[in-house]
Formats: sequence, C-alpha cells, structure tokens
Amino acid sequence: MSNSSSISHFLLLALTDRRQLQVLHFCLFLGISLAALLGNGLVISAVACSHHLHSPMFFFLLNLALSDLGSICTTVPKAMHNSLWDTRTISYAGCAAQLFFLTFFLSAEYFLLTIMCYDRYVSICKPLHYGTLLGSRACAHMAAAAWASALLNALMHTASTFSLPLCHGNALGQFFCEIPHILKLSCSHSYLRELGFIAVIVFLGLGCFVFIVFSYVQIFRAMLRIPSEQGRHKAFSTCLPHLAVVSLFVCTVMFAHLKPLSISSLSLDLALSVLYSVVPPALNPLIYSLRNQELKAAVWTLITGWFQNVQNCCQIFANNK
Repeated sequence: MSNSSSISHFLLLALTDRRQLQVLHFCLFLGISLAALLGNGLVISAVACSHHLHSPMFFFLLNLALSDLGSICTTVPKAMHNSLWDTRTISYAGCAAQLFFLTFFLSAEYFLLTIMCYDRYVSICKPLHYGTLLGSRACAHMAAAAWASALLNALMHTASTFSLPLCHGNALGQFFCEIPHILKLSCSHSYLRELGFIAVIVFLGLGCFVFIVFSYVQIFRAMLRIPSEQGRHKAFSTCLPHLAVVSLFVCTVMFAHLKPLSISSLSLDLALSVLYSVVPPALNPLIYSLRNQELKAAVWTLITGWFQNVQNCCQIFANNK
C-alpha cells in the first residue's frame, strides 16, 4: 500500500509496445497538433485583424480557438514525448498541472459553446434585440464569466483530487492525467468528497446541455417561420457549425464517461478520449471556416497578405544584396 506522499510520479497508459506503432502515433499526434495550431492560429489572427469580424459571434469564436489551443497543448506534447522516447512516466507535479489545465480548458470550451448557442438564439429568435442583449460589454462579461467559472472549476477539482490519499499504486489507465483514473487509485471511501464535486459539475453541465437543446428547439421553430428559402438557408448555415462542434464535443464526453461497463474496453476508451481531447481542437477551425464565407475570406486575405509581405522582404533583400 502506498499513499500520495510517497508517489513521485505516475505511469501513463502506453498506447502500444511496438516501436513502429509508437513512431506512427508520434507522427499522428504531431500532424493533429500542427493542424490545430495552424487552424486556430489563423482563426485568432483573422478575427483580431479584420475589423468586419469584430462581432459577438466571432468574438466568442476567438475565445473558443484559444481554449482549443490550450487543451491540445496540455495533452498532446506529453503523449508525443512518451511515444517518441518509449516512456510512460509523468511527475506528480506535472500530472497535477496537466489535470488542472485540461479541466480548465475543457470547461471553458463547454461554457463558451453554451454562450455561443445563446448568441445564435438571440440572432435568429430576437434579431431586433441583438445589439442590446449582445453588446460589447455584455459579450466581455459573458466571456469573462466562462473563463472565471472554468478556472474555479479546475482549481476545485485539482485541489480536491490531489488531496486524496492514493493507496492503489501509480499506474493510470489513460494516456493523460484525468480525474476518474486518479480516483481509481484512491483509498476506499476517501473519494466521496471528490464525487460530490463531480456531481456538482455534472449538474452544471446538464444545465448547460438542457439550455443548448432548448435554445435549438426555439431556433428551429423560428427558422421554419422564415418566409424566404434564402433566409432559412442563411440561418441554418450560421447554426450548423456550432451544432456540429457541440455534438462532437458533448456526445463523445458523455459517452466516454457514462457508457455501460459491459461495453467498456481499452481500445474504445482510448478512441473516445482522443475524440474529445485531441480531435476537436483540430477540427473546430475547419468546421467553422467551411460554412462561413466571411471567416473564409478573412483567413484567405490574411494568408495572401503574409505571402505578399514575405515576397516584399525577399525582394528588398535581393535588391540590397
């Protein structure tokens, strides 16, 4: 029997023991992380630099891109390091930091997706009140509330989880530090306090989910009352990316943590954890860009501007030489 005071490191789950597959996993994680960094970086730069994108919808999209960058930078670098160097260890402090930042960024993403649903609801169901309900100050307050709530949630769960005595070794059944897998290492009955915190966040998450479902019921009812087909298509185009992102994130998280034990398996658990922690940050910029012509045009203008600046610098360097 060991306790948390004697644990200096944890052992993460090895994705595979074969060297060729470890290199393959490293390359896959590298490709996904580069796609996420590029996509979210372009979204952030386009929204920040394009004045015509300074609207509530794109402001919240910028915040979502920041949370995506944070979440993928929390889990993927360590997974890449372990795959490349054939190791499983993560320090006690590193595990606590990883759990804190992952909880923080995933919570922020969920709260921001809920706020973005409210933005779509007001835009379609109450368009005449859009400027009043979603002014710049109101948007800043909602975004600040999302980040502050995520920070409080992360602090609460990290402090509670790592204050528990750990009596069942230090091997985690996940390739990153996650609350349920750390709780499995705790002593009997000592995890009841953390389960209470989890119940609170589940209740809050369920409230956000009910709000999203209710909002989309109202949105679809309002869309059906739009007389012109072009108007219905435009309204649907603004809602489809958000609905796709919410479905990918919420459904995978809920299924991963609420699935029956009878269908649980190591490969399924790994696939689901990748789907909600690694894939969304890479896919979200693509999902939003495909259906949004304004964002697509701003990103293209940004890219062409960068290429033009590089060409000008090369030309100046060649002339001086």
